[in-house]
Amino acid sequence: MSELKIKAAKKAVEYVKDGMILGLGTGSTTKFAVDEIGKLVAAGYDLVGIPTSIETEKQAKSLNIPLTELECVDRIDLTIDGADEVDPNFDLIKGLGGALLREKIVAYYSKKEIIIVDESKIVNQLGTRVSLPVEVTKFSHKKTKESIEKLGCSAQLRGSDSPFVTDNGNFIYDCKFSGISDPHGLELKLNSIPGVVENGLFLDLASHVVIGTESETRVLEKKAY
Repeated sequence: MSELKIKAAKKAVEYVKDGMILGLGTGSTTKFAVDEIGKLVAAGYDLVGIPTSIETEKQAKSLNIPLTELECVDRIDLTIDGADEVDPNFDLIKGLGGALLREKIVAYYSKKEIIIVDESKIVNQLGTRVSLPVEVTKFSHKKTKESIEKLGCSAQLRGSDSPFVTDNGNFIYDCKFSGISDPHGLELKLNSIPGVVENGLFLDLASHVVIGTESETRVLEKKAY
């Protein structure tokens, strides 16, 4: 499986041009892309990265990739990130790595968002393969869970006895649906619940999907881009 991730990561990094400001995603697949970006910097490319997690920030610094903050730039030329599910509309579930809030902020301000996955992440409908991560405030999080479950899922606090804490100091509930037929409607309902900080539905954000398979690396491009 690592081979497929590496192939997809290398293909995605082919879109990186000298002088770009890059969003650096988080996760096992994106790590390979950040490694490749480090090689470009070492070869003399003038690149600046905006990491989506403390973990990615540490990796980028170890590779001598210059970093900045979103507030300091006018735009992000390209973000490379992974996903936990990708549907035919290029809509995604992200957040199993715990960085969904920062990832969504960076994706929103990116001209292009390239998602790299292996073929196991491709689904016909979101929510059929993995749970949907929802980041919530620690304050009254059990009440927030009750409201989330009224939307038709079973919500499990990530880490349970020793809860996982995000880089932003919040908890994550992994919410199991039997498929999400209306992602846009669900996103609105989740975001209307007090205590919900962000959810793992990444809708209308991906411009390209790079899929690593045993036989080839496929690149899908959304027609609107």
